[in-house]
Formats: sequence, structure tokens, C-alpha cells
Amino acid sequence: MGIAVTTGSILLYLLCGLVPLSIVAYFLATKKTFSVKYEGEKFHSTPGSYGWYAIICTLSPALLASFIAVLLQLSGLVEVPGTAFVATGILFAALGLWLGVQTIKPRLKARSIVEQLIVKMLFVASLVSIFTTIGIVISVTFEAIKFFDIVSLWDFVTGTTWNPDEAVTGSDVQGVFGSIPLFAGTFMITAIAMLVAVPVGLFSAICMAEYATPSFRKVAKPALEILAGIPTVVYGFFAAITVSPLVVNIAEYLGLQADFTNALSPGLVMGVMIIPLISSLSDDVITSVPNALREGSLAMGAYRSETIKTVVLPAALPGIVSAFLLAVSRAVGETMIVVMAAGLRANLTWNPLEGMTTVTVRIVDAFTGDQAFDSPETLSAFGLGLVLLVVTLVLNVISLVVIRRFRQQYE
Repeated sequence: MGIAVTTGSILLYLLCGLVPLSIVAYFLATKKTFSVKYEGEKFHSTPGSYGWYAIICTLSPALLASFIAVLLQLSGLVEVPGTAFVATGILFAALGLWLGVQTIKPRLKARSIVEQLIVKMLFVASLVSIFTTIGIVISVTFEAIKFFDIVSLWDFVTGTTWNPDEAVTGSDVQGVFGSIPLFAGTFMITAIAMLVAVPVGLFSAICMAEYATPSFRKVAKPALEILAGIPTVVYGFFAAITVSPLVVNIAEYLGLQADFTNALSPGLVMGVMIIPLISSLSDDVITSVPNALREGSLAMGAYRSETIKTVVLPAALPGIVSAFLLAVSRAVGETMIVVMAAGLRANLTWNPLEGMTTVTVRIVDAFTGDQAFDSPETLSAFGLGLVLLVVTLVLNVISLVVIRRFRQQYE
């Protein structure tokens, strides 16, 4: 059954129906508080509170009717025409406007009603991320279970060979979905990126927060954060066209052999991309350390460098660890740079000059092919995603333990 409510109907419903009626409701409600009828009586709330109360009364029945209409149409029980959808919503809104304005009296606690609704809206907004996370985990888990019905979980976690092409042509899929090369590539490239981003980002944050003059900070910090706005595909081009040939030339000069699709190039470029994230967050955390700690250390005769090392950084450590964790998550989830500079070859090696790939790249590759959705290669993406969720959860738990330990020590 087709959807009769079009985008034009929804825009007409909002711009020509609910918005004008809400404006009229606010105007009539505030005007009623100054009516001669209630002259000498003191209203419980401000005129603006009564105006928002009238808007709530106007929108609530209309939005409820619209929600019911959408549910009926999505379930296939009733096909709601666009004109009927708009007319019904405007009718309910007009009815709510009339009832809202009629109920406005001096004793009505409009401010309390509006504030209670705002609290409920904020509570619902806070639940959105929670339910979204739960939905993601459930959807990935159920699809991953289908994959692990085909491929042994133990072989998947401990296998050292990743060759899904054999699963397409062969009946036996065991032994070709070993995820260790993918996670090894992920951790290798992430480690290289963090080796670049952590020292540079942390040192730049210390410079900005402790040593830089206001004029230098005003120019340098926005210039540094420009890196965060560059698209990852541009970083990928830079890694593939500039950094990879440079790595190959340097390796040849040193007597080493390097592939043009090596793991070192995307790791270096990814580290440059992550520098603004670590620098900005660490700078905010270091700046928020109370000046009393610095002044007390300096008063005891410590140099500024000693104060930073022994007082400021330990006090800011929980926030710095959080910045590092976010940077790790950013590096683990990066795909475009790895695709363009490291390739798609699942290679289990300790040599960063050879080509490697990551979990996220293989997940994307599994969904961009022409294989069926229920094929082992496609379902393997959900298995990889589930294991990646578990790894990320373990990293989060470790970081929380570190953060709580040092927060209790320095608070």
C-alpha cells in the first residue's frame, strides 16, 4: 500500500497550519492576561508562560492525531490521503487552540505545566541515544548470530586467514573467515596514528594552555583546528599520492622494501587528522585546572615545567585519557584513508611497510559487492561489527577505571 502523505502535504501542514495557529494561540493567550475581565486579579504566571501553555494545547492534539495517522498508514491498515491528513491536523489544532485559550484563568499554574513538559521532553531526548545504542547492538547481534551459525565463532576469532572469495565458490566456509589479520591491521594503523597524534596533540595543548601568549593562542588554535574540518577523502588523496611514494622512496634509500599500499602511510596521515581532537580536548581540560594548584607549586619554588609535569597533568589526567579514548575510537572507525592508501589485502604481519587493511574497510567492502545479503561474506560484516563493539566496550571500561581512579585522587 503506497504512502499517500507526501512531503508537500507535511510542509503545507506545518507552514500553513500548525505554525500560524501556534502564533495566534500565543498572541491570544498573552492578550487574555491583560483583559479587562480579569482587571485587579493577579495571574499565577507570566504572560509568556500562558502563551506557551496555549501553544502546547494547540500542538498536542494535532501531533497526537498525526502520529496515529502515520502509524495506521505504516501498518497498512488505512491509507491516509494527504488532504485528509492536513485537514484533520489543522482541525485538531484549532480545537486545541480554542480549549487552551478558554482555560486560561488567573489561578491556572501555566508556568508549572510548561516546565513539567520541558522536563519530560528533556528526559525523552536523553533516552534517544540510549535506545539508539540498544537498537544498534540488537540489530548487529541478531545478524551476527546468523553468521556464526554458518562459521564457527572460534575459527572466526582465532583464524589467521581472511579470504571470503573461497566461501562464494566453495561449500565449506570454515577456515576462510579468520578475523585476526583484520584486527591486527586495525590495531597496527591505530597504533601508528596514536604515536603521531598523542605527543603532538598533547604537547600543542600544553603549549596553548601554559606557554602561549593570548595573541599567539588566538591565531594558532583556530589554525590547528582547521585540520579537523578537512574531509577524510582529502586526507586519503594526500596519503595515497604524497605520503605513500615518500615512504617508498625513504625505505629504498634505507635499503628496505615498501609497498605503495603500506600501513605506515595511512597511520601517519590519520595521526595528523586526529591531532586537533586531542589538542582541543586536552587544552580545555588543562585550562580548567584551578590556578591555585599552579600557584601553590610555583610558591614552593618549582619551575613551570615541573609544575606542569607533577601538578597540572596529573590533575587533568582524567580528561586527557578521555581525549585519547575518543582519538582511538576515531582512528579505529576511519575507513576512507585506509582504503585509498593501504588497500584491501588482509595481511597478518608486523611490518608496517606492507599492505594491510582494517575491520571497517572489510565491513564496507562486504556491503558494496554484488553478493546476496544472506551470503556468508555479507553476514561476516555483522560478525566483525559485533567483535568491534566488544573491543570498544572493553576500551571504554578500562578508560572509566583510569578516569575514576585519578579523579578520586585529585579531587
